[in-house]
Amino acid sequence: MPDTVSYRREGSAAVLTIERPERRNAVDGPTAALLGEGFERFEADDEARVLVLTGAGEVAFCAGADLKAIETFAPRLDAPEGPLGFTRRTASKPTIAAISGWCLAGGLELALWCDLRVATHHSTLGFPERRWGVPLIDGGTQRLPRIVGLGRALDLILTGRMVQAEEALAMGLLTEIVPAGRHLERALEMAEALASFPQETMLSDRQSALEGIGLTFEEGLAREAAIGREVFEVAQRGAARFAAGEGRGGAGTGA
Repeated sequence: MPDTVSYRREGSAAVLTIERPERRNAVDGPTAALLGEGFERFEADDEARVLVLTGAGEVAFCAGADLKAIETFAPRLDAPEGPLGFTRRTASKPTIAAISGWCLAGGLELALWCDLRVATHHSTLGFPERRWGVPLIDGGTQRLPRIVGLGRALDLILTGRMVQAEEALAMGLLTEIVPAGRHLERALEMAEALASFPQETMLSDRQSALEGIGLTFEEGLAREAAIGREVFEVAQRGAARFAAGEGRGGAGTGA
């Protein structure tokens, strides 16, 4: 049987693709294990600066766990890395979800795991498993409120209501909407932009933001200061480049 997950390098990015278009890229147990292997490969690859997660084709990013193969998940329920392969892990480098079409249930949880989410205008996102009594166990109840706020998150979690791309963008669930077929291309453009920045300080700021979520405001400020001190020499070199004229007028910013 062919592998249901592919991993390839595209410039500075690693592209991890769920290859089950005939099942709307739904994830069964073996596919989850392969996703975990792909994550570990990305983490070990120092030249891969950004992970782009996507699904094969344009019909679906991922429709979640394959409910017709739910028994294959039984051994994974208590997996420290998460049932869908890596959803209880935190990547050490930036991650982008490239979404086209259906992004549902565990598929939305995979997208929420990513730092940024770019989607085509015809994409649909939500937790329809509410209708079948299937719980969220891949971080959805924790990540969604942190991204869109508790009120909006409870709307989607409790009702199972699905939202189109425009509404998802308005609530902060999506980072950007692109025309059909451009989701992966745009994600790779964003990845190259992130890879072009000085990495030490970008990664330290990312770490500070992620770690600060679970802290009080005062604790978060202290953690930010501690992490910032660790890259102060890098900051000094960057300040010197700015003083010499580099990056003036917004040059080199944005994705």
